[in-house]
Amino acid sequence: MRSFYSKVLLFGEYSIIRNSMGLAVPYQLFEGKLTFPREKKDRFDSELKAFCQYLKNLDTRGELLCSFDLSSFEFDIGQGLYFDSSIPQGYGVGSSGAVVAAIFENYALCEVDQRDNLDYLKNVFSQMESHFHGSSSGFDPLISFLDSPILISESREYQKVDIEKNSGDGAIFLLNTGRPRRTEPLVNLFLEKCKAASFENLCDNVLAPITNNCIEAFITNDKESLFEFFRELSDFQFRHFGPMIPNLYSDLWKTGLKHENFYLKLCGAGGGGFLLGMTMNLKEAMKELGPYEIRPLYRF
Repeated sequence: MRSFYSKVLLFGEYSIIRNSMGLAVPYQLFEGKLTFPREKKDRFDSELKAFCQYLKNLDTRGELLCSFDLSSFEFDIGQGLYFDSSIPQGYGVGSSGAVVAAIFENYALCEVDQRDNLDYLKNVFSQMESHFHGSSSGFDPLISFLDSPILISESREYQKVDIEKNSGDGAIFLLNTGRPRRTEPLVNLFLEKCKAASFENLCDNVLAPITNNCIEAFITNDKESLFEFFRELSDFQFRHFGPMIPNLYSDLWKTGLKHENFYLKLCGAGGGGFLLGMTMNLKEAMKELGPYEIRPLYRF
């Protein structure tokens, strides 16, 4: 059984709810796969068991968007099947998405051409991952399953994109806050704030264009423009998304904006997990980032 990687939402946190573009990439540092224990044990993975039951209930009601070999899935769970994963939960890097992708890969009974249909996959994954989150876009499992960067256009079309790999002094990096968080309360807070016309206007007419500019500059490898747009995004989030920024990292965030040798932004919902950063000179930026766990994601 193959491994499925975690994902990182590079650009689009919150603004994607307001129909901005979004860009996510697989992140191969963390991965998970379905596997069996080396020795038979009289126990089963309760989370997989609950997920299997969820699919069975949908099947009974005739609501499943894709057929699954649920008998084999249930039997394998009884044989000790479990999801062996290094993907941290509550960090916004797609732990449940990888589970969904693995189960689809091994137990879905769909035509081969459907496995290449992004709209079909997104809808199936949305239904499957809703078991974990109450509702899901299906985006995270799609990244894990296809192992490819995915761009969401403003018209909500999904497409694979190629991202040029470079080397150099600059980097987009992850900063580990060391604390998990829950997505739902933060998203609900954002939606509540959007009920105010002034905040809604800011998100639609300021945040969304900045996000789109970041994505376009990143895809075209225009690093100078990307650094400037990244600064605008960092500044916007610092001024308007304070509750989503972990308190212990607010001063570091402000330092980046002041000294301009690195900038930070949310990576997903915020509140903990990872932060995403950018610098034109990682060696210099590490003079201030040295005490933190930094993982370069892209070099340029």
